[in-house]
Amino acid sequence: MKRRKFIQSTVLASAVASVLPISGVASQKNPSLNLLSEKELYELRTYEIRFGGNQKLLIDYLQKIYQPALKRIGVNHFMLFKELGDSNPTKLRVLISYPNTSVYLGAQNLNSDLKYVKEAKKYNSLTPDQAIYNRYSSSLLLAFDGMPKLIDPEKGASLFELRTYEGFSEDAVKRKINMFNEEEIQLFLKTNLHPVFFGEMIAGPYRPSLTYMLNFKNMAEHDSSWKDFIKHPEWKTMSSKEEYANTVSNIRKVFLKPV
Repeated sequence: MKRRKFIQSTVLASAVASVLPISGVASQKNPSLNLLSEKELYELRTYEIRFGGNQKLLIDYLQKIYQPALKRIGVNHFMLFKELGDSNPTKLRVLISYPNTSVYLGAQNLNSDLKYVKEAKKYNSLTPDQAIYNRYSSSLLLAFDGMPKLIDPEKGASLFELRTYEGFSEDAVKRKINMFNEEEIQLFLKTNLHPVFFGEMIAGPYRPSLTYMLNFKNMAEHDSSWKDFIKHPEWKTMSSKEEYANTVSNIRKVFLKPV
């Protein structure tokens, strides 16, 4: 049985590695970021809370039990958010950054972590009538070359903007990613559109697409920074280039606040 599991894990790791480049070079135009060459993987989870579900129990599990267990196996970041406003159904969103595919695969089964198994016993003993959420969806993203590592949020950030850009074709999304890598990320930094991560969606809904996250102190800073970006001459120049034409067919965005 152990040999079978080892073979299955090896095959899965090889398959994932074949579609996920292990290394990526940070943009030479971005030396101030001081990022290493290995590109992270990002998992975005959305928990849809059942009506009357014990949301606090889920939050306690995620923050006090699941997060420490993931950190013990090498996960870089774990961030928990609620949607801004009164969403219905209520949704919790989780952002997890993995340094590589090995850590991502290891996170899929934590039962070898005896501390986790003990601490998660109560949560894992919930009965069907105590279910907290209906389902959770999960997307997997590969960091951009231009920003291969997640950047910690700004001090005092209370507003996060999660944006997904859909393209009408795979090539359209690739060209938009190239636009970010070559020019747009730099302009984001200049105009205080504080990025947390950029990632190409390699598994999940809305493909082909890319997703990124920004953070701000408040909505006033958000509005001011976007205004500066839109009116910046560099944006007007790059957005008129033929190679970037028709790269975004739809934009999905949601505002989040940290839990």
